[in-house]
Amino acid sequence: MDEENKLTNEMSENGNNAEIEFKSRIDLSALKSGVERVREEMAKVIVGQEEMIDLLLISLLSNGHSLIEGVPGIAKTITAKLMAKTMSVGFSRIQFTPDLMPSDILGTSVFNLKTSEFDFKKGPIFSNIILIDEINRSPAKTQAALFEVMEERQVTIDGHHFEMDFPFIVFATQNPVEQEGTYRLPEAQLDRFLFKIEAQYPNLDEELKIIERQHQNKITKQLDLIKTVVTKEELAHFQSLVQSVVVEEHLIKYIAQIVTQTRDNPMLYLGASPRASLGILSASKAYAAINGRDFVTPEDIKYVAIPVLQHRVIVTPEREMEGLTGRQVILQILESIEIPR
Repeated sequence: MDEENKLTNEMSENGNNAEIEFKSRIDLSALKSGVERVREEMAKVIVGQEEMIDLLLISLLSNGHSLIEGVPGIAKTITAKLMAKTMSVGFSRIQFTPDLMPSDILGTSVFNLKTSEFDFKKGPIFSNIILIDEINRSPAKTQAALFEVMEERQVTIDGHHFEMDFPFIVFATQNPVEQEGTYRLPEAQLDRFLFKIEAQYPNLDEELKIIERQHQNKITKQLDLIKTVVTKEELAHFQSLVQSVVVEEHLIKYIAQIVTQTRDNPMLYLGASPRASLGILSASKAYAAINGRDFVTPEDIKYVAIPVLQHRVIVTPEREMEGLTGRQVILQILESIEIPR
């Protein structure tokens, strides 16, 4: 009996030691602190919209772009703008209009009379966090100007390559209701966005708080309320920590099952590409990290799967006429696959 108790105590001690080693495998305290500071700054102006803010944070930590979709007046633009303000990085806002040309975004070569050579004048895309407002307002030619820079983080002008500085993240907004004067984003461009974030209306309590703040003149100068709380170096460090988050082999298979089922689903005309699998992987790591975990769970994967996939799939015309959406099909797929434990 004494030998058995001794063995049990040793196993318990070893288990505790393993648990301590497991918890300290990656020190995420700085990352979690940085995320909390950003949330606190955002809460000074933005009421509610916690999911949108979290997804934008995940987008930054995953080094991915996000498309924010929602009706006018629900803080899409201001949220992205304030998120950039919390970080000591460059910020550029581009308002897309039907007459906007690719050179208005990327830049153009200008002839220098003094040197008799062409000098390249960089456009507003040369910054760190880019806010593209109403991205579906410009025609396909202008939208196509973003293909290379969003995927490869470089611009090719007159045969010369111009690398983008770190970080380079695009936040784009669009209104899903208004169709007049808009141009549908091509699938190739949608696929370059890590997330499609659906901004929601505030609830009653949030609406009251918004009205009260405005009535008390507390947010007349919104940008002045927001402080810079994360440096460029910290963001780079946080992104490297996210890359170190552990994903077990059976969870990688789980991600692959989710994505491949979008390609075999009879209700979908177009399934998700391998870029979606990589997006779910990186986003689930970031979501685990902001929750203080250095390992990914199935719940992390399910949480990020919808914003990663919903803009990458197309419902068949028959199902679309019945009112079925891509989001609903993805939910059905997630429910049909056994969760690995």
